[in-house]
Amino acid sequence: LQAYAKFSGAPLTVNTISNSWRAPKGDVPVLVSEDIVISQPAKILNFLRKRKYNADYELSAKQGADTLAYIALLEEKLLPALLHTFWVEAENYCSVTKPWFASRIAFPLSLYLPGKMSREALNRILLTRGGPPLYSLIEVEAQIYRDAKECLNLLSKRLGTSQFFFGDTPTTLDAFVFGFLAPIYKVRFPRVQLQEHLKQLPNLCRFCDDILTCYFRLTVSGHSPAGQDTADANLQKLTQLVNKESNLIEKMDDNLRKSPQHPPRKLTTLKLAAGGEESSPLNRLSP
Repeated sequence: LQAYAKFSGAPLTVNTISNSWRAPKGDVPVLVSEDIVISQPAKILNFLRKRKYNADYELSAKQGADTLAYIALLEEKLLPALLHTFWVEAENYCSVTKPWFASRIAFPLSLYLPGKMSREALNRILLTRGGPPLYSLIEVEAQIYRDAKECLNLLSKRLGTSQFFFGDTPTTLDAFVFGFLAPIYKVRFPRVQLQEHLKQLPNLCRFCDDILTCYFRLTVSGHSPAGQDTADANLQKLTQLVNKESNLIEKMDDNLRKSPQHPPRKLTTLKLAAGGEESSPLNRLSP
């Protein structure tokens, strides 16, 4: 949705929430425009098109039909593998997805919601892909990854050497493909079966990098240029501060060596006053 808004010029303001229960309709993403509340990506895109924010304005009828066909292909073939990679693959879920989402959710919901989302993802996979002849989870996993890799190959062939799927201008299909591919491409997973296959398709990787650079102001490394400049400035200030501290410590060491040395003195025993407090004036010092 964010990619489509940037492609079409829609002035969206993104507000993050700690859990979907705080959304107006109990689901995310949700669009609030004056008194209108819309959820579900397809309905939000239709609303933006009715407001003249249309990224598909120059497409022909055939290209519009191709867009619908490829979106259906993504949801049928690629989405199950994406859900499995994030939410069902145990190593990825425990080391990446669960702590990532839990860090943005308020306690105690952070202990419950990630597990609920993981169970929902598994149920969705089994409900849509777990019928005969695939009866075991291992068979289902193998099949959804085969389908996902085949889908990536078809997308790579369809994109070819073009910048976007229908020429030099991004459309709805580009927004959908980017929304599916960018998380697979950028997140650092311990188990990278689908990610490895995607990185063997350089035109799809270039497609993601171009959109991140041009529309999200991110470099290939994943940092915005402004954010990188701020980080460099902070690092330079920190380096200067450390150098000043080092020079100060060296001067203190020199002064200490030049000063007359005295034998160590015994510490006097502190006595307690009647109220149980130490009579030393140190007790009157604030922290």
